[in-house]
Amino acid sequence: MSTPAHLQVKGLSAGYSGFAVLRDIHIETQPGITVILGPNGAGKTTLLRALAGLIARQGEVLLDGAPLSPQDATACVRRGLALVAEGRQLFPQMSVTENLELGGWLTPASERKHRLAQAFEDFPRLKERASQLAGTMSGGEQQMVAVARAMMCGPRLLMLDEPSLGLAPRMVDELLAIVQRIARQQGVTVLMVEQNVRKALSVADRGYVLERGRIVAADGAAQLLASDTIRRAYLGAA
Repeated sequence: MSTPAHLQVKGLSAGYSGFAVLRDIHIETQPGITVILGPNGAGKTTLLRALAGLIARQGEVLLDGAPLSPQDATACVRRGLALVAEGRQLFPQMSVTENLELGGWLTPASERKHRLAQAFEDFPRLKERASQLAGTMSGGEQQMVAVARAMMCGPRLLMLDEPSLGLAPRMVDELLAIVQRIARQQGVTVLMVEQNVRKALSVADRGYVLERGRIVAADGAAQLLASDTIRRAYLGAA
C-alpha cells in the first residue's frame, strides 16, 4: 500500500494562447476521493492538464509540501501523478496487456510484471481479455484499460477526467466501485473531474464546484449532495 499523496493548489491560473481559463484556483486533495464538478467549459479538464504538467500554469502547486515542477509531465509522473485523460487514448491495434505494459515504461521489468498482476487483480474483466485488441472492446472496457494503464506507473495521485463519459449506468457503477477500492485499499489519492454529479458525490469524500474558471463551492461530498444550490443547479431540483 502506497502513502497517499497530499496535493495543495494555491492561486493557480492557466489557459491557452494567452486566454485565461482558470483564475485563482485554491483546492486541496486529502487521502480518499476528491471530485471537481461543473458544467461544460468550466475549466475542469484545463485544471487536470495544468496539474499534470501538460500546459503552462501560474500559482503554487505542492505535492506533500514540495513544489511540483510546472510544464514537466515526466517529472510529474516520477513524483507519483498519473492522469487518465478524457477519450481514453489507447492504442487500438495493441492488446490489453500491451497497452498496460506501456503504462509502466518508467519502471524496471520486474516491477512492471508485479504491477501487471495487480492490474488484473483490480480489473478481473481485463484479465479475461488480456490478449484482445483494445480497439475491439466496449467503451466501458476501454475506460478500464485506461485506468489500469495509469495504475501501471504506481501513482500516489490518480487524476481522472470524466471517467463516466459515454458509459452505460451499470458500467459507470462498476468503474467507480473499482476507483473507490483503489483509493481505500491501495492508498491512492484520487482527484476526479465529473459531470455526473450524483454518482460522483456518492463515491467521493469531498468536492469542489468549478464555474467559469473559478471555484464557487467546496465541502464534504455528503454536504454538497444535500446542498440546495447543488440540487438546483445540477440535480434538477425545483
